[in-house]
Amino acid sequence: MLVLVAPGQGAQKPGFLTPWLDLPGVTERLTWWSAVSGLDLIHYGTKADEEEIRDTAVAQPLLVAAGLVSAHALFGEGIEGATGLAGLPGRIGAVAGHSVGEITAAVAAGVLTDEAAMVLVRRRGLAMAEAASRTETGMAAILGGEQDDVVAHLDKHGLTPANVNGAGQIVAAGTAEQLAALAEDKPEGVRRVVPLKVAGAFHTDHMAPAVAALEALVAGVPVADPRTAYVSNRDGGVVTSGAGVIERMVAQVSNPVRWDLCMETFQELGVTALIEVAPGGTLTGIAKRALPGVTNLALKTPDDLDAARALIEEHAIPAVATPAEEELREA
Repeated sequence: MLVLVAPGQGAQKPGFLTPWLDLPGVTERLTWWSAVSGLDLIHYGTKADEEEIRDTAVAQPLLVAAGLVSAHALFGEGIEGATGLAGLPGRIGAVAGHSVGEITAAVAAGVLTDEAAMVLVRRRGLAMAEAASRTETGMAAILGGEQDDVVAHLDKHGLTPANVNGAGQIVAAGTAEQLAALAEDKPEGVRRVVPLKVAGAFHTDHMAPAVAALEALVAGVPVADPRTAYVSNRDGGVVTSGAGVIERMVAQVSNPVRWDLCMETFQELGVTALIEVAPGGTLTGIAKRALPGVTNLALKTPDDLDAARALIEEHAIPAVATPAEEELREA
């Protein structure tokens, strides 16, 4: 069974969209999504420097756009008047995204259209940037150590375990002062504390204003029920309704990402291979350590598409038939 995953903020690099523009239709698609989102995605994905794309309001739409470009290249065009990707249902057993990657995953599952996703992610990025501007906050990856010991140590410094990624990696979030104290006082057994290229303490109470802003927006967003099993960051659960996906996606802005539980669900579903959409690398790196025996592939450039298609042919066995998928099969 094959799982499709989408990375979160921090995966972006200067110029990472450039090779994708060589594919037919990509420039036109990105031009349209730029108009929809109010952000020049082509400029930021090809010419902007590291500091410019570190901006939350820029990074989040850019990451979702990159993930969708690579997913469209892999699975083909969407069905007119429908959400999702035409070639994905029945090929991929489950989808999931890390943090903002949940929006990419929602499109892949058929919950959101491309356009709705680009509007939502732009508003998400702006709202989170606004919330982050109120206090100097940030995040840092903690490598090594026992999970319970690390979490207890973070609590001592007033920090939140904002991302529990599994494979010995937890991301702490809090104020600049709290993170500085952590760097001077690492938990026992921790090898390194690595500051992340993000501009705020995401997935903590610092993001409560962003949650309120998004709740006011999403009531009017058109959604459909997932056509492929959608695995949630909240608790690794499989969500079967479009409304449930959106509710969890919004609430998750101020709550920890439990990627460790998502990977546990992948195992329960019988995962044998995992593909990470562009800009791939982060989640496949975690999976190599946490999911031994599972074949991993990261979509970094179009050169990776042939290998990804071969992996799909070898491993594409649906794991879970969602209610919406059953209806489609019966129609």
